[in-house]
Amino acid sequence: MNIEEIREYCLTLENTEEGFPFDETTLVFKVHGKIYALLSLDEHRINLKCEPELAAQLREQFEEVLPGYHMNKKHWNTVVLNGMIPLPYIREWIDHSYSLVCSSRFRKRKNIHSKSRKS
Repeated sequence: MNIEEIREYCLTLENTEEGFPFDETTLVFKVHGKIYALLSLDEHRINLKCEPELAAQLREQFEEVLPGYHMNKKHWNTVVLNGMIPLPYIREWIDHSYSLVCSSRFRKRKNIHSKSRKS
């Protein structure tokens, strides 16, 4: 999967926004203002959010999956895009990251609403 294919795939996910908030070589994908993917254009890597147990399992299974570069290593993986990992896996991991960020937002909203009802 090349950089443009990843970009196009991320943009198919509902409410995804892209931008360069950090530098001109790190393309960031957000849903509802929260980052779910950081795509390094010059190093051909992508950082994706991941459940901690799955993150560790993927690192053991694939040498191209590393602890998240410049991220919380418990919750993020860096995937080296060198062609060794099949495209369906990368899409699945992007979907997983997207879902985690979306569900996290939903849980926070739910907690806010339940707190306001108790008041």
